[in-house]
Amino acid sequence: MSDKAFHLNDLRRILRAGAGTPEGVDLDSDILDTEFEVLGYESLALLETCGRIEREYGISLDDDLVVDATTPRAVIDLVNEQLSVGSV
Repeated sequence: MSDKAFHLNDLRRILRAGAGTPEGVDLDSDILDTEFEVLGYESLALLETCGRIEREYGISLDDDLVVDATTPRAVIDLVNEQLSVGSV
């Protein structure tokens, strides 16, 4: 596996930079398994977030898998899976 891993704090940073923080949402709370829709992020915000992740980490995320990743944990797992594939 690559020595570069993607963590919840990385996702929080990129979400804030790309889509902001929806009013009334505490991204610093336990959000790992909270659906993005509940957090106030719509599909366009998630596409922007994933684009930023791809550029920053030099990976490509499958659009279908991104659509199926409805929670922060799912996105983190997806990104780390791509990072590990890239390091083989």
